[in-house]
Amino acid sequence: MTNLRVGTGYDSHRFDADRPLVLGGVSIPDHPGLSGHSDGDAVAHAVIDAVLGAAGAGNVGSHFPPSEARWKDADSIGLLERAAAVLRGRDWHVVNVDVTVVCESPRIAPWADAMRARLSGALGITGTRVSIKGKTNEGMGWIGAGEGLAVHAVALVELNIGERGAERGGADAL
Repeated sequence: MTNLRVGTGYDSHRFDADRPLVLGGVSIPDHPGLSGHSDGDAVAHAVIDAVLGAAGAGNVGSHFPPSEARWKDADSIGLLERAAAVLRGRDWHVVNVDVTVVCESPRIAPWADAMRARLSGALGITGTRVSIKGKTNEGMGWIGAGEGLAVHAVALVELNIGERGAERGGADAL
């Protein structure tokens, strides 16, 4: 019986000059934003997919479908908080998250600490359990041409073994 699971998440968006840029819950000035139904926060979306996937709880689209008007322009950190609540409701908690943002600009390093704080707060974990880093695409493809960015996320979740978890037989009973 295993009490740990790993999930991966991926999201990509085109830049949209008519929107503000929000990554990891942080507004980044002087840069085009990202297209999307919500606020377009590809970092938060990739993390949502990683944590939900690790717990076998669906994905960002199944919980917050773009076909529903209530998610239009939604704050993606709020969506991440809701995803963390889904995990808690299933007796899982996030152990750690690792995020890679692939883009030519903006530079991610100056914003990484603020993103780490927003993500860790939404997930209910310490900032030392969230890693954020940026990589370029070395000028290749649509990312290299500056048309948008992509985000990869990996999350480790752990089953809370207690009264409810033991009743269900642990992680293998899910």
